[in-house]
Amino acid sequence: MTAPASPKATDGPPPAADGGGLDRGVLAVAAVVVLGAIMSILDVTVVNVALKHLVEDFNTPLSTIQWVATGYTLALATVIPVTGWACARFGTKRLYMISIGLFVAGSALAGMAWNAESLIAFRVLQGLGGGMIMPAGMTILTQAAGAQRVGQVMSIVGIPMLLGPIAGPILGGWLVDDVSWEWIFYINVPIGAVALVLAARILKKDEPQPGEKLDFLGLVLLSPGLAALIYGLATGAEKSDFGRTDVLLATVGGAVLTVLFVWHALRRGNENPLIDLRLFKRRSVAAASGTMVLFACAFFGAMLIVPFYYQTVRGESAFASGLLLAPQGLGAMLTMPIGGKLTDKLGPGKVVLVGLATVVLGVAGFATLITPDSSYWLHAAALFVMGMGMGMTMMPTMSAAMQTLVHDEVPRASTALNIIQQIAGSIGTAFITVLLAAQMRDRGLPGTNELSGGEAGANAPQPPPEVLAAMMQKLSDSFQTTYWWSLALLAFAFLPALLLPRRKPDTTVDAPMPMH
Repeated sequence: MTAPASPKATDGPPPAADGGGLDRGVLAVAAVVVLGAIMSILDVTVVNVALKHLVEDFNTPLSTIQWVATGYTLALATVIPVTGWACARFGTKRLYMISIGLFVAGSALAGMAWNAESLIAFRVLQGLGGGMIMPAGMTILTQAAGAQRVGQVMSIVGIPMLLGPIAGPILGGWLVDDVSWEWIFYINVPIGAVALVLAARILKKDEPQPGEKLDFLGLVLLSPGLAALIYGLATGAEKSDFGRTDVLLATVGGAVLTVLFVWHALRRGNENPLIDLRLFKRRSVAAASGTMVLFACAFFGAMLIVPFYYQTVRGESAFASGLLLAPQGLGAMLTMPIGGKLTDKLGPGKVVLVGLATVVLGVAGFATLITPDSSYWLHAAALFVMGMGMGMTMMPTMSAAMQTLVHDEVPRASTALNIIQQIAGSIGTAFITVLLAAQMRDRGLPGTNELSGGEAGANAPQPPPEVLAAMMQKLSDSFQTTYWWSLALLAFAFLPALLLPRRKPDTTVDAPMPMH
């Protein structure tokens, strides 16, 4: 197969290729990429905190406002598959700046939304830009550093992935409570403006490849397929019913289209597929993908319900729940740079196995603490251990796939890995949400919508203290059982992780992208 063309940089002295620390040029590029990524990832968790306020301000049912989040996710799934081709066709720098521009425009318009329908439409515009920011940024940074330093690069890219779930609820709670919901969108405008200025000044010009043909049939199959699949999973989880006709049609239809895309991408004679699935024939790429799927399904799904536990069982506000999650981010920030350097020196396989073991220890500890009155200090310790494990798992896993790729394969692989992460996260979220709802239902508890203050729960009468205490015990038991299931799923991630490379990358595989 002919490797797809990719953008080329202008000439200039290359950075150090000895596998040592990152030079100033790469760090400057990293700063630009992280700024854009933080903006897009933070936005997701900030908006989730504001959904209840949007219900009240727009006088709209929660089931409608939920599309403010779901519409954004569907837009991401639609646009991510095209990023690899677009990087080659328009150049990574140009595409990165276009994606930030779309995201900022969508943010400004969302802040001016006059009803729920207009807000949902502008969130879709945000998603069309946000979906390309992360894969394009990863491509720019990976090509700039080269294979021998990709572990350190991925540890930098992982910063916004950690800050989003931690800082998002805190920032969103403060903006909604003390400023206004419009500012959860307006805050992206100055950040995006700074990111655009820095991108224009720091990122090097690259040469687009006009001859790069778009795999139109692949796009027609994959983008609607992913969107339908995520819609089915999200709607089924929201309604706690995957047997509904609309949910079944969307989920099965999306799965069929995705399978047809796999056949199309692998068939003989297709020299330029939208996503190069032949890359997954390499053991490192396949093992990294399997590890990422199982880890994302178990971990991100489980972390999604932690704020819900704090708000329902412990009676904390959204702002306080965000603060209680901070130890996880601190733990990850401590180990992520170390994990990146160890990945480059020892190989990702050894680092990921240690990271997974640490995550399992933290999740097991947290699961035992899910009670109506357990110590927040012990919670902080368990979350801190979880974060330490995550810092040594997620980005080293990504590094395992990227280290074996040559320069021209990076944009396609980056796109594929982002799709895998997005789908795995959606599946994990749906799985954990449905599992929690089933546990609550088995214990005779009301649905998540009532407990979270939805339409039915807003005017519900307060039960007597003894009844409320029994209800909180049953609710905490539901969370605890769900966490044990998540832990079991997380344990399966060890199987593909055992196949990850356990040696440092070969620095002769690829040369770093020349930079000034």
